[in-house]
Amino acid sequence: MSYSRRILDRKVGRNAQLFARAIAQLDTPRARFPYLRILVSLIENAHPEWERSAKKHRRVAQLAGRLSGGALCPDEVTDVIEARDRAS
Repeated sequence: MSYSRRILDRKVGRNAQLFARAIAQLDTPRARFPYLRILVSLIENAHPEWERSAKKHRRVAQLAGRLSGGALCPDEVTDVIEARDRAS
């Protein structure tokens, strides 16, 4: 199987990149929410060095946006991260 685009982040991998693009195709933020939580978890597990960063939420959100080809809004991803952190 050949892919037209290169892997943007080797720590996260191509599957996460394809997953991010699929999430972006969902219609509503409510439909995207559970899948964004999974994507955020994948990114955080791939980049444990960001755990202590003051800008961790923003870095994760920007990477999610890049993985989706710019289709995911970083602000929406940041909101998902903050909602998850408030719940725990």
